[in-house]
This record gives sequence, structure tokens and C-alpha cells, in this order.
Amino acid sequence: MIFHINEQNPQMRLVDKCIEILKKDGIIIYPTDTVYAFGCDIESRAAIEKLYRIKNIDRNQPLSFIFSDISQISDYTRNISNNAFKIMKKTLPGPYTYIFQASKLVPKIVLTKQKTVGVRIPDNNVAQAIVNRLGRPILSSSLNESGDDFSIDPESLELKLRNMVDVVIDSGKKIQELSTIVDFSSGDPVIIRSGHGKFDF
Repeated sequence: MIFHINEQNPQMRLVDKCIEILKKDGIIIYPTDTVYAFGCDIESRAAIEKLYRIKNIDRNQPLSFIFSDISQISDYTRNISNNAFKIMKKTLPGPYTYIFQASKLVPKIVLTKQKTVGVRIPDNNVAQAIVNRLGRPILSSSLNESGDDFSIDPESLELKLRNMVDVVIDSGKKIQELSTIVDFSSGDPVIIRSGHGKFDF
């Protein structure tokens, strides 16, 4: 199933259908400001288990949470420094993933040994509308089919993955570049991956 959702002005009736799917343990493919990604409700253990199976990844590999605003991030993280907060205020929404120590609200099933969580606020109206309507973050993992090959055409994604996911959101083709990952979990920022977002703070 494919939903054509306008990125500039998302049709809320379609967004609400996505919310219904997420609340019923569903998996969606949705647009970010970089690539398309898998998404599911962080409160659905069944959906999280399914996402790990679809991606065929080890449980120690961290997944990211997608938020709609910085204040929401503080509920799921601990020990955000003033410097990290200033950097987030300057760069989000944008193509950045920031890693912090996880709070008790982060489900244990997605916690790594480091007990950290990756947080993102994509500069994408569809992604933000989904999180806003759901009322909590969604768990997210970039959609790469093999190695570093990232699919940017939602129609081809729907054809390939229609038996694995519940809906593909088509908001047009995306860039073929990931977000920049910066780790703040030990205090000072450490760049884990250089991506679309430029980081020179």
C-alpha cells in the first residue's frame, strides 16, 4: 500500500491512517530530510521485533528515535549539556543524529550495552506530522538495501517491500546521503559519521 503525502502540506487524513497502522504494530516507510526510513511505534514490542527482522541487524546495533521538538527529546535522554542543547537548537530540525545517555522512558528492547539513544528531528513536515499526531517518538532505521546503497524512489520501494511493511509514504525522491551522527553521551561531541549535515562547532 502506498500513500501519496504532500511534503509541504501533508494531508492529515492520510497521516492519521499512518497513525492507525503504527498503533496496530505496523511498520511504515516514511520520508526524512535525507533518505527514506523504516518507522514503528516505540511502544510496540511486536513492531520493534519485526523491524529488527526486516533489517536483519543485531540487537546491539542502535536505532534512532524521531522527535518533533527538542523539549520532547529531554524526556528520553539524560545529561544534556548546555553546549549540546545550544548545538541542537542551532541545527534542528536538520540532517543530524545526536547520541545521548538514555532515560528510563527508552524501551529496554532497543537499549544497547552503552545505554544510549540516537535522536533526530528531520527537517521534513511529513515525519514531524506523524510524530505530532502519534504523541510520542517513532523508532527509525534508514532504508538501505545492500551496503551503502540507499533507495530514494518510493514507488520502487513499495514494489520490493509491500510484503514486509504496511505502508510506503510517497513524498517524492530523496537525496542519497545519510544524516551526520554526533555522540554527546560522554560529554564533548564526537563525530561518528559525517553525512549530509555539516558539523563544525
